Amino acid sequence: MPPTLPCRIGVLVSGSGTNLQAIIDRIEAGELPAAIACVISNNPDAYALKRAARHAIPAVIHEKGGYANRREYDAATVDILQKHSVNLVVLAGFMRILTDVMVNAFPNAIMNIHPALLPAFPGLHAQRQALDYGVRYSGCTVHFVDCGTDTGPVILQSVVAVEQDDTEETLSARIQKEEHRTFPAAIKLFSEGRIRVEGRHVRILP
Repeated sequence: MPPTLPCRIGVLVSGSGTNLQAIIDRIEAGELPAAIACVISNNPDAYALKRAARHAIPAVIHEKGGYANRREYDAATVDILQKHSVNLVVLAGFMRILTDVMVNAFPNAIMNIHPALLPAFPGLHAQRQALDYGVRYSGCTVHFVDCGTDTGPVILQSVVAVEQDDTEETLSARIQKEEHRTFPAAIKLFSEGRIRVEGRHVRILP
């Protein structure tokens, strides 16, 4: 079960942070009852850090150097998140696979968004995979994170039609628009205590 309100989010980023911006915008518009407690980036040049600074959100640059392995890195990440009293971790373009250290520290409280309709096309270059396969529909999936690659329980999905003249770039752009709508919607369900996980099934409570 999700923690009690208020929902304090820790956002992990590696790149431009468009999904981070979508979450910030919903919070500032009063549409998402949550607060971003901190932003953590493994990339010191991530534009997402500038987005955090513009909105006075605490940000931490947390590079992988200096750690013997991924588990040590994740243990340090957990420490940062706990110091900021985070109860929901959001992966917004975070280009690292999490270990059991992180997953066990936040059970059913780590969300990721993937630009495909899982379980189809997990991993990198999902839009290219969809086009190569010739599917008629793709989209995005918000899911809880486990120790696999895009294998956790599905929370929400949004469908995008694949056009005959689509390129990887055009399809990605349309999917990204849905990501910006779907990710905040899933976070809102969590923040309102309306998610229950039963094995692989995520139940949305009224």
